[in-house]
Order: sequence, then C-alpha cells, then structure tokens
Amino acid sequence: MATSKVLTYLESRKNLTGSAGGLLGLVLTFTGVAGPYWPVVVAGLYGAGALIAPPERPAPPDFPTPSAQLDEVRNDFEQLAAYLAEVDLPPAAAGRLAELRELLAALLDPGWAAELLAQDPEGVHVLSRAVRQDVPEAVDSFVRTRWWTRMAPGQEAPERHLERQLTVLKEEAEQLAAGLRETEARRQETHTRYLEERGN
Repeated sequence: MATSKVLTYLESRKNLTGSAGGLLGLVLTFTGVAGPYWPVVVAGLYGAGALIAPPERPAPPDFPTPSAQLDEVRNDFEQLAAYLAEVDLPPAAAGRLAELRELLAALLDPGWAAELLAQDPEGVHVLSRAVRQDVPEAVDSFVRTRWWTRMAPGQEAPERHLERQLTVLKEEAEQLAAGLRETEARRQETHTRYLEERGN
C-alpha cells in the first residue's frame, strides 16, 4: 500500500515539475550562481516546482461497456425465463408472452443484432428495462391481483391488463428490432457504396 503511494507520487505532476526545478538548481550550482547555499537553492526550486505544478487529473469513471451490460442482461433473461416457466398464465396471455420471449431471445442472441446493440446504449437500456423490470412486474402484478379481483366483481379482469401490457412491450421490442434492421441495412449500403467507389 505504502509502496504504491510512493510510486504514484514519483509519477505525479508535482514530483516531475519539482524535479525539473531541482535540476535547474543543480545547473545553477555547477555554474557557480548558487554558491555555498546550493542545497537551499535546489530544495527551494524543487518545492516551488511542486507548488506550481498543475493538479492531477482524476481518472474517468470505469463504467461497464454496452457489450458487458448486454452479457448481464442475457444472464438476467435466463433467470426471468426460469421464473416465467413456473407461472401459470391464461392461454391468450401465455401466447403473447411466448411471442415476446422469442423476440427478446432473438435480440439477446449473439450475432449481428447483439453486435449492433453493443454499439447502442439506448437499445441496451430498453432491453434491460424490459427484462429486469417491465416483464417481471407485469407478470407478478397479474399473479398478485388475480385472486383479489374475484372478490370485487365488475372490474376489468387482470388477464386483459396483462395481455395489453405484453402487447405494448412486444411492440416496443419490435420497434427496437426494426431500428437494428434499418441500421444494418444502412451499414451494408454504406459498405456497398465504398466498394463501388473504390472500384472506380
């Protein structure tokens, strides 16, 4: 620990600027300007250099890359799939959920979509929110309220709410997939133009 602090100081701007001042003091000593007070001159110039040195630049935060975040979302999606396998849903909601799961699995599957998503933090956020928050909350809300609505007739069935929520989530995932397809098409078009221009 102490060794690393010493090494950090030796590489710091304060030490480097102070050392340059100390070298200037040695030059003054060898040229005879400093006289018998050369130790004071060298130490003084070192101290002055260390004081006027610019402050150290803090290191930027090391946030996870979208690619690393995508790996975490894949792991969370596996946990979500295990949870959903244990939940009993009505046929219509189960069908919509199966479609949504297929779409999310395709977006998270390593391949061209994942490569494009790794360059799109907003797309990773949309997927992350769907996997970690939206789908589990929609299903859990249905499971918790299903029995309660039997005691309060006349309200809209929780199955309808779940179906509508899953439909909205599927549409959002479809928009993300369409955006990725569009990005891939533009990338291919750009590469084709590049090859054509290179050939001319």
